[in-house]
Amino acid sequence: MDIKENNESPVLRSTELQLHDSVCARTGTLWTAVAHIITGVIGAGVLSLAWATAKLGWIGGPAALIGFAGVTLVSAFLLSDCYLFPDAVNGPLRLNSYSQAVKLYLGKTNQIVCGVFVYISLVGVGVAYTIVTATCIRAIFRSNCYHRKGHNATCSYGDKNNYFMLLFGVLQIFMSQIPNFHDMLWLSVVAAVMSFAYSSIGLGLAFGQIIDEEKRQIEGSVKGSPAENRGAKVWLLFQALGNIAFSYPFSIILLEIQDTLRSPPAEKQTMKKASAAAVFITTFFYLCCGCFGYAAFGDATPGNLLTGFGFYEPFWLVDFANACIVLHLVGGYQVYSQPIFAAMERVLTERYPQNKLISKFYGFKLPSSRGVTVTLSPMRLCLRTTYVVIITGVSILFPYFNEVLGVLGAVGFWPLAVYFPVEMCILQKKIPVWTRQWILLRAFSFVCLLVSVLALVGSIYGLVAAKLR
Repeated sequence: MDIKENNESPVLRSTELQLHDSVCARTGTLWTAVAHIITGVIGAGVLSLAWATAKLGWIGGPAALIGFAGVTLVSAFLLSDCYLFPDAVNGPLRLNSYSQAVKLYLGKTNQIVCGVFVYISLVGVGVAYTIVTATCIRAIFRSNCYHRKGHNATCSYGDKNNYFMLLFGVLQIFMSQIPNFHDMLWLSVVAAVMSFAYSSIGLGLAFGQIIDEEKRQIEGSVKGSPAENRGAKVWLLFQALGNIAFSYPFSIILLEIQDTLRSPPAEKQTMKKASAAAVFITTFFYLCCGCFGYAAFGDATPGNLLTGFGFYEPFWLVDFANACIVLHLVGGYQVYSQPIFAAMERVLTERYPQNKLISKFYGFKLPSSRGVTVTLSPMRLCLRTTYVVIITGVSILFPYFNEVLGVLGAVGFWPLAVYFPVEMCILQKKIPVWTRQWILLRAFSFVCLLVSVLALVGSIYGLVAAKLR
């Protein structure tokens, strides 16, 4: 095995490639933008929508889904106007990232605050994906057990949940050694296909449950599923709002998508049309998943539509759907972790440029591989392994799907999807204080803040209650 040193940092090479892409790759169209948005939005959060609808009831559930869709669309419209700086029409500078836009419009301090919320969301997604993956692997074992022994058999496998998380963590340690996004195209494509596959299977199984000959009954009520008392019901309502908030916004990736669009017409016009189309399609899909799931199971709607065992047969389809989730989350984990890896490595490289542990990269020529070389960095190996270990440990400590999603949705929704876009819009358009437009934007932001706070409190309460049970 031959070893050779390579002092060129993959982080710097990644940055150069991104700058090149931002200049040369503006060939996107309305429909490529729609595809990017839908792929980025539809994920594991869709599996909790039936549970959220069950807690809110037949009026509150659909109303909340439509309400969050409206907020997401307004946010997208405001943010798309901020693509050109400082003027939305003739601005000479194109902004191809959310963080860059916040820095130029609102200053360095706001960029730091924005970064904190972004990284909290990214870390939280890693925790959520670890929990869901372990639950899905467990569901596959349970499905096969029920098929062999009958639906009344004891097929818990609860004691194996931590082992499944550890297994996922070990896999991610190896996957995290992928240098940067440019080596992950195949991973993103697989993740997108899998997300549509399992979401469609869950929707189809729920619809089949409704029209089943032995049942043919729509479950549920206007008030939603009951709780132990009124206080518990209120907390569950707030937690359900957090789960819905987790499923919608795409503000972090909007400017990056807009930067791929060709012009004329103006990028913001195409982006607004794409956002409207994507939000409409996503909302229709979410309403189907949430409402069909609730109609199928009523008060017994599981927290995760595919792992709560409302479905037993066909067992192979349930297994396939859960396998799709696992494959999607293996790739999705890396998509959300790579920005954190890049940021940590960039800081260390800039602060300690002469440190051999940080600056050296070694190429390993694999034997019997026709010249295939694997690049390995001691810094990358140590840093990324430590990160995955920490994420896995937190997941084992708090293995609660709906509660974790609620916290993540509540934490990231208002600041990233509402506050920063509203503030940038006010500054860019120079909207005078106490005018009608200023009051409407401030009221919009305040109402969303109130919803986020209630969702956060309810989700934290649910997380603590679940831990104490």
